Amino acid sequence: MRPALESYEHLAAGKVRDLYSIDDNTMLMVASDRISAFDHILSTPIPDKGRILTAMSVYYFGALGVPHHLAGGPEDPRIPASLLGRALVVKKLEMLQVECVARGYLTGSGLLDYNATGSVCGIELPSGLGESSKLPEPIFTPASKAAIGEHDENVSFDAVVAIVGEEMAVRLRDLTLDIYSRGSQLAAERGIILADTKFEFGLDGDGTVVLADEVLTPDSSRYWDADTYTPGQVQPSFDKQIVRNWLISPDSGWDRAADTPPPALPDDIAQRTRARYIEAYERISGLSFDDWPRGEQ
Repeated sequence: MRPALESYEHLAAGKVRDLYSIDDNTMLMVASDRISAFDHILSTPIPDKGRILTAMSVYYFGALGVPHHLAGGPEDPRIPASLLGRALVVKKLEMLQVECVARGYLTGSGLLDYNATGSVCGIELPSGLGESSKLPEPIFTPASKAAIGEHDENVSFDAVVAIVGEEMAVRLRDLTLDIYSRGSQLAAERGIILADTKFEFGLDGDGTVVLADEVLTPDSSRYWDADTYTPGQVQPSFDKQIVRNWLISPDSGWDRAADTPPPALPDDIAQRTRARYIEAYERISGLSFDDWPRGEQ
């Protein structure tokens, strides 16, 4: 008999995930179908999104070859029956309060920083770069952790040193770039470019730095199709770009600058987003999403 979710203490809720305590050493990490855009949690869920993110993370935790926080498989008996496929048993860690971002290409907030200063997070870059330009080498561009409803802010390496100390800052930078390189190679073998990604790390009881939270999912990473990659323009992404595009279109009727929540998503936008997430998982992992566990309804 699997436990009921109510038997676990609820610890925290984020934009997408909820955490529940199992015992002194482990907790249940549950990925919901919630989706956020422009720092708002939308009222419309994306069907199966939690399962897709969980499947992608499990694939990469197994493929990357680095210490991680998983303490059980996707069908661990400590997972309630209703949550199979979108919950994992993970180690309790002392989380490090830095968003560890690696960029191999210039886009998004990195491009904004570059256009304003010629650098990203204090790292000087060559002149003449533009939208989606490949960088000479991947760079570590950390961000501060923001509360729900607020936006992560890019920070310098010195700011990371101030938060965790110089030795740990160097360790985080090296780990971030190493894992990005491993993930990029795995994606490239499937014809996909990993443009940038965000990692989180924590310390286990032995003081080992451990990869935590989600890893290399379409929520935490920007993936592009290598066959259609065209520098100088915004690339179609395997993420929630479909949602963002609809929200800023006249069809949504939403004013991003206004202090109002976004409207509900049309069903076709939600379904197209689901299909894009599944495509990313299946192309990169080589696995069928139909084979991933599903909780009892």
